[in-house]
Amino acid sequence: MANMLLQEPADAVQAAVDAVNADLGILWIIIAAILVFFMQAGFTLVETGFTSAKNAGNIIMKNFMDLAVGSLMFWVVGYSIMYGGETILGGFMRDPLDLAFFSEDDWHNLFFQTVFCATAATIVSGAVAGRFKFSSYLIISAVLTTFIYPVSGSWLWPFDDQAWLNNLGFIDFAGSTIVHAVGGFAALVAAKLVGPRIGKYGPDGKVNAIPGHNLVLGALGVFILWLGWFGFNGGSQLAFGGDDSIAVGSVIINTNLAAALGGIAALFFTWIKYGKPDISMTLNGALAGLVGITAGCGNVDAFGSVAIGLISGIVVVLSIEFIDKKLKIDDPVGAISVHGVCGFLGTVLVGVFATEGGVLYGGGFGQLGVQFLGSISMIAWAIVATFIVLFIVKKTIGIRVSEKEELEGLDAHEHGTTAYNFEVDE
Repeated sequence: MANMLLQEPADAVQAAVDAVNADLGILWIIIAAILVFFMQAGFTLVETGFTSAKNAGNIIMKNFMDLAVGSLMFWVVGYSIMYGGETILGGFMRDPLDLAFFSEDDWHNLFFQTVFCATAATIVSGAVAGRFKFSSYLIISAVLTTFIYPVSGSWLWPFDDQAWLNNLGFIDFAGSTIVHAVGGFAALVAAKLVGPRIGKYGPDGKVNAIPGHNLVLGALGVFILWLGWFGFNGGSQLAFGGDDSIAVGSVIINTNLAAALGGIAALFFTWIKYGKPDISMTLNGALAGLVGITAGCGNVDAFGSVAIGLISGIVVVLSIEFIDKKLKIDDPVGAISVHGVCGFLGTVLVGVFATEGGVLYGGGFGQLGVQFLGSISMIAWAIVATFIVLFIVKKTIGIRVSEKEELEGLDAHEHGTTAYNFEVDE
């Protein structure tokens, strides 16, 4: 009897602790989602600063509409495809007929996943800056947030036995592949189909640099993205309180270390390679470190974070040069390399540096193989789906503005205004 009397207060205390932790978890997810929401401003500033002033307003509109269109389409359809009921088509996607799927117990998760979805869509914006029709961009933004991103996301993030990559043990903690590589390789397809900016490549094969108009805006954007990434990765713990609080702290430290080492690696690598430390490459190096660590931030230790950041910071420089000079694909902001290449790289490196199952920790090559398979599967889906959509759009309403519109600026011709109250040449 005495034991029973003692047990009842203990159970009540534990129930109260569990309730508080649950409320803390919801609060943390909402705060993290707000930080990720703010990342949209960071993307806008990075893309604006790294491109021509005459297209700044167009960049603003594309990023703004990624969030607006994504919020609507993901709520109506996309969330159902990603998190709805039973899978269909052999596990390819969730049942999309449960429209506007959410409940009062799930509103915080809907908001959190919505801002992630908008991030995947907005990656395309920078890669096609300066020559892509605004109307056509709205179409690919809508399809990405309604269908392309939710389908591949449904393969893992519901974390149930219907998600085939979850069953394989694939790890993508906060979305190096699900968000960044999917968006990055969609951007690759879009940039290839729309073609390079006028004057980017000479008839003799020479690659001409078209510098951005304001590195201050670009740098401010990177700082905002770095800040927002603490919510992006830390919020992906999806809980707070007790052991989860410790886990969130670890994720945030890992995220910060990888960003720092990515920037440092790009700085010294360009210093050696070019003779001077390159500003834009250093900024992209920090972003590469952030993208690279996003898959494994909850599964690696500080050493792994430093290593992933270091590798990503060097690879992003090599990738930007390769895509620009060898593939002749014009990407004004380096989005394909930062998000696509480093998203894939960071996902695969989980198989090397994961403290449980990684190659360096005695896990063999099994996890590495799963990481490669999972990332390649999502990338292949993004490439094929984006190509089909944009090929149809290109053959119907077109995807590229006229030569006159491109030379004079998309702000004036697509929106009838300019972002600045003075005349700009670039």
